[in-house]
Amino acid sequence: MLDTVKPASDETGSDINQRIADRVRELRAARGYTLDALAARCGVSRSMISMIERGAASPTAVVLDKLAAGLGVSLASIFGGEQEGAPAEPLARRKQQLKWRDPESGYTRRNLSPPGWPSPFQLVEVDFPPGARVAYERGGRESTMHQQVWVMSGRIDIVIGEELHALQQGDCLAMRLDRPLIFSNPASKAARYILVIGDAPAN
Repeated sequence: MLDTVKPASDETGSDINQRIADRVRELRAARGYTLDALAARCGVSRSMISMIERGAASPTAVVLDKLAAGLGVSLASIFGGEQEGAPAEPLARRKQQLKWRDPESGYTRRNLSPPGWPSPFQLVEVDFPPGARVAYERGGRESTMHQQVWVMSGRIDIVIGEELHALQQGDCLAMRLDRPLIFSNPASKAARYILVIGDAPAN
């Protein structure tokens, strides 16, 4: 039931780490990967994966993206999944949307899409602090995922491979997640943007 979902605003860092732990363990088990196998696939050490699955680590966005690549899912999926015992619902109220902060860059992401609901895409809202930078390697994916970035306010520079895209308010950029990817905010004010993520690869 929806009323069994804990509001994101009430979740502590340890609560979110435990949700990530449960999700990574669930995805790994569903694929039949051992810790060693997943470590080899994603380039994250076995000990770090074990700590994440125990909820004993606060992984960065870069580490979680590597895990997502090794598991063959989007980064948003690492935060997704319905609460145990609760059926997936087509509506996610604002107070129920999971919010997570990257401990390295300080950027925050909010999963807007209803958790667990079957859909070919997901929506994520991101608040990116001034001066912040996140660099994703984007290696090891068996299939190419697609993403679009729509800037709601501020400025975001995105480098795909060696190509720079300077995005202003209202701009929208489509990309394939098959090359190194860097997000940075060169401005003195925070930026906010929406990500549309294709959780299933497009042909």
